[in-house]
Amino acid sequence: MEDAGQEHNDHTGATTIAPGVLVTIAQLTALGVPGVVRLTQPPTSLNRWFRRTVGDGVILGIDDDSVSVELHLILTHDVNVREVSRKVQQEVARAIQEMVGMKVDRIDVHIEDIDFEDTPSADEA
Repeated sequence: MEDAGQEHNDHTGATTIAPGVLVTIAQLTALGVPGVVRLTQPPTSLNRWFRRTVGDGVILGIDDDSVSVELHLILTHDVNVREVSRKVQQEVARAIQEMVGMKVDRIDVHIEDIDFEDTPSADEA
């Protein structure tokens, strides 16, 4: 039985997540997908600077409790681009939803280049 003289406050307050946290989650998750070599700077325009958060290889759009993500990736030469792109989309969406509880509206993957550095040249073969 509750004591009438005690107040119980069920207010939990607010949680604020900095956009940089979402950028880091997207970056680390994308880099964890086999076939992703690195993220690269996205093409920029002044319009994007005013309405989005930009991190290395990541552009975020945040609307209340939902987020949209653009990832700019460089992949290894020996992977299926479509499969890696889909895996990146799935994993980044899952990470954001599980770690911060935000709804993910969309994840756009832009393959900016393919890395052939580990491929032996004709002279070496």
